[in-house]
Amino acid sequence: MTTLYDVPADDLIEAVAAKLEDRLEQPDWAQFAKTGSQRELPPEQENFWAIRGASLLRKVADNGPIGVERLATEYGGKKGGTNRYVVAPEHRKDGSRNVIRTILQQLEDEDLIEIGEGEGRRVTAEGRSLLDDTAGEVMEDLDRPELERYA
Repeated sequence: MTTLYDVPADDLIEAVAAKLEDRLEQPDWAQFAKTGSQRELPPEQENFWAIRGASLLRKVADNGPIGVERLATEYGGKKGGTNRYVVAPEHRKDGSRNVIRTILQQLEDEDLIEIGEGEGRRVTAEGRSLLDDTAGEVMEDLDRPELERYA
């Protein structure tokens, strides 16, 4: 059986995002919100909300139980130095906790993750099943010539 660890993360996130597009609803403010104070502009992707939801679901499954603070650290980046108009030393900044928390709450409403008492969020059996089933579909679509020699 294929699990989420057997396929490349970007392929898995893209496939899970396609399944979550109908299940997650992007709030009105999301098109104007940056994903962190280190960013200059909001995301330009059409399906950003679903992609971030799939990425969060995978991170919770991989690292859970995990809280919003640690997830904000994971989605952070460098501020200063690399931006267009800033001439200053680089500093580490966290990602937007509001975006992360809102998506996690929507994933909870879909019963894909749950809150552990005093632990943080962890993936449910339904969420794990979604990830593993999608990983199996991704594995079939991948061109794996190194596996054909064993068949």
